[in-house]
Amino acid sequence: MFIAYVVLAVLLSLVLFVSARGDITRDPKVTEQLKAVGVPDGWFVPLGLVKIAGALGLLVGIAYRPLGVAAAIGLVLYFVGAVITHLRAGDKKGVGAPAVITLVSAVPLVLGLATV
Repeated sequence: MFIAYVVLAVLLSLVLFVSARGDITRDPKVTEQLKAVGVPDGWFVPLGLVKIAGALGLLVGIAYRPLGVAAAIGLVLYFVGAVITHLRAGDKKGVGAPAVITLVSAVPLVLGLATV
């Protein structure tokens, strides 16, 4: 299970770093989608920083599992919030990506708890 945690933590962290880059640099595709669901401009950088913190927490969790578990909990909550935001805005097309990442974020949580 440790190897599965490491592989998933690294892959999910890469996805989160790429996603955070779009938030922080205000990539037009990303900002357009965020604005469409009602996210204020001032939240873009903080949301990106939360993704970076989650990614770093997963990576540090390879060596110190409790931090990885905490990061996975935070990521699950973050992306559940993203799913709710998309649903409240009536954006059924945009809900797929955060829903998948929510499920993927739950896996390191389960693996981390199983190997603490």
